[in-house]
Amino acid sequence: MPRSTLLPEDWITAATAVLIDRGIDAVRVDLLARELAVTRGSFYWHFKDREDLLQAVLNGWRDAATEQVIHRFEGRQAEPRTLIAELISLPFRGRAAERAARIELAIRAWARRDALARAAVDEVDARRIAYIAQCFSALGFAIAEARSRAFLLYAYEVAESLLARQGTAAQKKERSALLQRLVLARLD
Repeated sequence: MPRSTLLPEDWITAATAVLIDRGIDAVRVDLLARELAVTRGSFYWHFKDREDLLQAVLNGWRDAATEQVIHRFEGRQAEPRTLIAELISLPFRGRAAERAARIELAIRAWARRDALARAAVDEVDARRIAYIAQCFSALGFAIAEARSRAFLLYAYEVAESLLARQGTAAQKKERSALLQRLVLARLD
């Protein structure tokens, strides 16, 4: 049976998978077309060029890994302490968290060599830290302290992604509990 028409999301998904497994240099139109079993011409129905596809990959990551997460948290209207606990737990949420970490690490590796990816990572980092800082501000922390606590929490999440194989489940739970106590403690 002939393959149905591909959507832009199919190309973005395929490009993201190649990025994770083989790095940014392997994300090429000819390779993706082969993997999707279509002609290169099919690609140009959806994207101007490779750069357009790469921007779509970054936009998709930004949306799925940041904006949708923030929207979901805001929609629940949970109290700030609960939100902070949930943010701390993000790196431990099973296969979805593992996949998200793999995408995150691949994009961060790409960003070390590419200005487009670097700008996207910087924007995402700033957005995430700002959101976490809002949670701390809602608990009554001064703006500067809320930002610092947000940075610590965010750095912890990034570190847990980088060091995902370090420690047992019990040790990871202990680290999470300690971080939560530390970032919520009043230092006055």
